[in-house]
Amino acid sequence: MAREILASTEAGHPRGSWPAEEQAQQFRDQGIPVTVVMDQPTDRFLVIAGEEVTS
Repeated sequence: MAREILASTEAGHPRGSWPAEEQAQQFRDQGIPVTVVMDQPTDRFLVIAGEEVTS
């Protein structure tokens, strides 16, 4: 199942995942359910549309 990537941030950012979490909160404030995941092949934090992913 394809998931829509709404935003991404480099994993090497000095603030770590915080910028992605801040972007995610902006989407949540608009009523859009999103989650932040780490994409290891691209070394980026991705803001993904949809409910939170659990393992």
